[in-house]
Amino acid sequence: MAMNFTTRPEIRGTYGVVASTHWIASAVGMGILERGGNAFDAAVAVGFTLQVVEPHLNGPGGDLPALLWSERKRRIDVLCGQGPSPAGATLAHFKSLGLDLVPGSGLLATCVPGSTEAWLRMLRDYGSVELEEVLAPAIVYAESGMPAVPRVVEAIASVAELFRTEWPTSAALWMPKGALPVAGRLLKNPTLAATWRRLLATAKSAGGNRETRIEAARKAWRQGFVAEAIDAYCRRNELLDSSGRRHKGVLTGADMAAWESRIEAPLSVDYRGITIAKCGMWSQGPAMLQQLRLLEGFDMASLDPTSPDFVHIVTECAKLAFADRDAWYADPDATDVPTATLLSKAYADERRKLVGRTASRDMRPGSPDGRAPRLPTLIDGAPVGRGLGEPTVASLGEPTTRLFPAAAGDTCHVDVIDRDGNMVSATPSGGWLQSSPAIPELGFALGTRLQMFWLQEGLPTTLAPNTRPRTTLSPSMALKDGRALMAFGTPGGDQQDQWQAQFVLRHVDRGMNLQEAIDCPAFHNEHMVSSFYPRGTRPAALVLEGRMPEATVEALRERGHDVAVGELWSEGRLTAAAIEREADGTVLKAAANPRGMQGYAVGR
Repeated sequence: MAMNFTTRPEIRGTYGVVASTHWIASAVGMGILERGGNAFDAAVAVGFTLQVVEPHLNGPGGDLPALLWSERKRRIDVLCGQGPSPAGATLAHFKSLGLDLVPGSGLLATCVPGSTEAWLRMLRDYGSVELEEVLAPAIVYAESGMPAVPRVVEAIASVAELFRTEWPTSAALWMPKGALPVAGRLLKNPTLAATWRRLLATAKSAGGNRETRIEAARKAWRQGFVAEAIDAYCRRNELLDSSGRRHKGVLTGADMAAWESRIEAPLSVDYRGITIAKCGMWSQGPAMLQQLRLLEGFDMASLDPTSPDFVHIVTECAKLAFADRDAWYADPDATDVPTATLLSKAYADERRKLVGRTASRDMRPGSPDGRAPRLPTLIDGAPVGRGLGEPTVASLGEPTTRLFPAAAGDTCHVDVIDRDGNMVSATPSGGWLQSSPAIPELGFALGTRLQMFWLQEGLPTTLAPNTRPRTTLSPSMALKDGRALMAFGTPGGDQQDQWQAQFVLRHVDRGMNLQEAIDCPAFHNEHMVSSFYPRGTRPAALVLEGRMPEATVEALRERGHDVAVGELWSEGRLTAAAIEREADGTVLKAAANPRGMQGYAVGR
């Protein structure tokens, strides 16, 4: 069965550690730590660098949830950089366009871009260095070029015809002179570098202290030249999206000026003596907390992580948690979410009774506080009003392991711990180069997170203006005895909180080190309602990594799971960083996913 095999060592040091989904970004973050910056400075530098080196996975126009542990404050803060729906994103407007789903690409699916604004807030309120220092590496890579990873080239190739015929600004940016970039060769974005240089010039001209200068750049983003360019582009252009029709955006400069990222308290549960913290009910993060509540009633430590019992129990608990996600989770500022009950032990005790010996095929949300659950209406796995055919333009959902077109976007992740014990877990995403047309004056695309709203009335996530979509982005932190223990996370859309739950079980229950827990064969189910266009569900579908034992595969099929076996290294893109305290001193640890050959951990 499972062997504690690792592809690389668990990184250990005492000065600082950084783990991210791209080796260049990890090295940039470590460079900031080496020059005296703190974990927040390093995370911001990594974030801007990821926008250049993984433009198919995130961009300046995307989203950012982050968990921040300040050793001085001794608490976790949630930084919500998930922008809300525009004021013009009304149900009536979308219905007037003849739509039954929010498109998965194009200008109409755009929320207020939150990632850059949130990175700037993190730097201003938690960091210690100047904006110029954290932006410098990203500017160099954007101007001089970064070696393109193969998946960037694949993403551009998959939408090349769309770029040429419908999105000419994207063609000009990503296919200069009409040619596709070459994997391993330098790919540049001088327009984005110019945007950042203009933000820096604004900051410098503001004078004052560090915070004043950073705030000036943030204001230029929210209310200045960036907001003006986005407003004009959305108003003036009617462009093709995944509905097969052309639409203008509804995002305006006023929407950007009216919104700011904010700090919130996390949600958390205790699991085997460790406190696991996640973002609020506007994210899917609490679905992992609900899984852990269910799983603590099983003897997971006695089960091999590649055994059929382990996979079956974890999968059935995930189905229950995600059914609640689909029925209840939403922006708590706009919807009454029964959060306390959903995360309670008593509720989990009742729900755990639904875990049987065979695979469930039904969607089974609970009734917290006696309230009736509300799910979107599906027929044959597709939303009502929509046929089962493929969309005209490639759907742009996140999960890299699903059978989506190569154009599918995904996500990035970064974990940082500095020598003082400050800790960051951040999951930037959206604004992929293939998500919407590039804004020519700025050098980046907008996000499409609005696709997570429904156009059916009466649901917690029915489209409404000025409301946060229920994002899949889900960074994680763990505390032990009230002190920082671990930061971790992964890309993967609906899979994020499945893979992270498995990681916790392997690390906490089975005692695997960080790298062993990441490398161990993983799995995911597709039973839930997909968060991404064209939505839908695959009841009882279970995808196992190719290194799972054949006996496990067959046993799970006998239990009624619709099992598909993926490639040998295909499930998850986890990274993690942790603190190990002993009587003789403190050791910092980090690890990163080998799948895809991009993620790396560094430290010393």
